[in-house]
Amino acid sequence: MAKKRILVVEDDRDINELIRYNLEREGFEVLFLYEGGQAVDVVRTRKPDLVLLDLMLPECDGLDLCRQIKNDPDTKHIPVMMITAKATESDVVAGLSIGADDYMTKPFSPQVLSARVKAIFRRAGLKQEESLDHQQIRQWGDFVLDLPKHKVSFKNHAIGLTSIEFAMLEFLSRHPGRVFSREQILDNVWQEGRFIVDRAVDVHIRGLRKKLGTACEYIETVRGVGYRFKETE
Repeated sequence: MAKKRILVVEDDRDINELIRYNLEREGFEVLFLYEGGQAVDVVRTRKPDLVLLDLMLPECDGLDLCRQIKNDPDTKHIPVMMITAKATESDVVAGLSIGADDYMTKPFSPQVLSARVKAIFRRAGLKQEESLDHQQIRQWGDFVLDLPKHKVSFKNHAIGLTSIEFAMLEFLSRHPGRVFSREQILDNVWQEGRFIVDRAVDVHIRGLRKKLGTACEYIETVRGVGYRFKETE
């Protein structure tokens, strides 16, 4: 799975280094800007998964940056966490009211910062899954899953699947990147008839991959654990 990319916009280099050290230790990719003038352009071009934003910045106010990010259809989905010394209730309300996803005051604990960053990503993941739950047509490039019509196609060519194969594909694609054990797949796909052995999952996965052809890359094996649907950009 690709590393989550975090853009930090903060003019204090010591704080930048503190944030970088702790977030990289947690496995995140960290980008930096020391002033706000180029921040919106960097968000549009680099598409970070999260922006950590100071409010008092050279060249551009942090509140205005947050407003621009949240008002742009191409970037409004990107979470923004404000990290600032402005700690009054009115400051917090102002930040959250223009779309910030979280607000953290200085000085802060690096451990608490890491925990809150992870919490934002968990919430974002749940929203993505909820969206997919209600999405009737799911598409990843040329790969299309049409739930109402119970059809699958790749590069405009229909792929015939059994009801079990379709149900497995639907379930895994609802949770991109999440690994499921054979037991979990049985629980969610075979809702009855639990006398079926878990190795039946392997048989159906092999059949599903064979029918998907070159699109089989979307079904990934995690050795010793189970299967997942490929997480894409």
